[in-house]
Amino acid sequence: MKAAVLREVNTPLDVEEVSIADPGPREVVVRTGASGVCHSDLHFVEGLYATRFPVILGHEAAGTIEAVGELVDYVKPGDRVICCLSVFCGHCERCTEGRTVLCSRTGLTRGPDETPRLSSDGEAVTQFANLGSFAEYMLVHENSVVKIDRDVPFEQLALIGCGATTGLGAALNTAAVRPGSAVAVIGCGGVGLNAIQGAALAGALRIIAVDAVETKLTLAREFGATDVIDASSGDVASRVRDLTGGGVDYSFEAIGKKETAEQAFDMLRAGGTATVIGMIPQGTKIELDGPSFLREKRIQGSSMGSNHFRTDMPRYVEFYLQGRLKLDELVTQRIQLDQVNKAFEDMKEGSVARSVIVF
Repeated sequence: MKAAVLREVNTPLDVEEVSIADPGPREVVVRTGASGVCHSDLHFVEGLYATRFPVILGHEAAGTIEAVGELVDYVKPGDRVICCLSVFCGHCERCTEGRTVLCSRTGLTRGPDETPRLSSDGEAVTQFANLGSFAEYMLVHENSVVKIDRDVPFEQLALIGCGATTGLGAALNTAAVRPGSAVAVIGCGGVGLNAIQGAALAGALRIIAVDAVETKLTLAREFGATDVIDASSGDVASRVRDLTGGGVDYSFEAIGKKETAEQAFDMLRAGGTATVIGMIPQGTKIELDGPSFLREKRIQGSSMGSNHFRTDMPRYVEFYLQGRLKLDELVTQRIQLDQVNKAFEDMKEGSVARSVIVF
C-alpha cells in the first residue's frame, strides 16, 4: 500500500510502498476513506513530541472494513467505521470504571517477537496513535473503531474521529459546561471551533472566541461564538475579564502553548475551570498565580474530549444530520496523499481549519 512516511524530525513526509500484515485474531484492516491533517501530527514532525521512526502519521480517519481477524464479531467487511486513537482494552481498572479514554492499553499492540503490523524493507514501521491514517489501509485493534450505519461522507466522519470529538467532548464531557454559563475558547482551529460548538450545545449564554487570525474569528462566529477577541492586540485575559465583568466560568486552551494555558487560567472568575486541550510541548512548565487557588479556580487537562467514542461518535453523527453540528464548514481543502506536506505548510500559516486527505 502507499503511505506517507516520516523518517526523521523536520523533514518532508515521503509517499512510499509499505507492507501490511494479515489481521490477527482481534485486528481489522480498514481501507482509508479520508484522513484529516491535525495539528497533533505537526507536533511530531517538528519534534515537539517523541516517536519511533519510521512512522506513518495521521489519526483522524474514517473508512471501510476490508478484513477482520477470526475473533472479531463487532464489525464485518463492508462496514463503514470511524477510527479513534482512544483504543481500549475493556478490562483494566480505568475501563471498568467507565473511563476508557484513560485505558492502560496493555495487549493492544503486537509484541517485539511478533510480525509487525506494518513494515518497509523488513523494518517495522510505527503507526502513529496506533492508527497511521496517512495510508491507503490501516491495520488496527478492533477496539479502535466504531461502526457508523448512517450515510455520511468519509471526510465528515474523519473529522469526528479527532477534532470534533476532542473539542466537543472537552466542553460536554471534561468540563461539563452548564447552561447559562460564560465560556472563552483560545485558538479557533478545528479543535477550538468544536469546543465552541460544544459550549453552544451545552447551552452556554456567552461564548468568547480568541484568536489572532481574522478569518478564524469570522468562522468562530459562524460556529456559535457570541463575542470575538483579536489576540494580536494583547492583554487577552484582562479583556475577557472586562468583557464579562470578572471572568468566565469555563475557558479552553486549544493551541498548546505555555502562555495561552496561563491566559486560560488568568481569565477565570472565582470558581472557574480552565481546560487545556492543546498539546503543550514535552518539558514545558506553566506558571500560575498561587492565591488564585484560594478562589477555587481550577486547571485541568482533557484527553480526546474524555470520550466514550462508541457512544459519543454516533451521537455526533446525528447532531450533524440534524443540522446542529457543523462539519462541512471545517473542511477547508480536500487533498491527495502526496499533498500532505503542503497541508502542514498551510496549517503553519494559519490559512486552514482542516485539510482532509481523500482516498
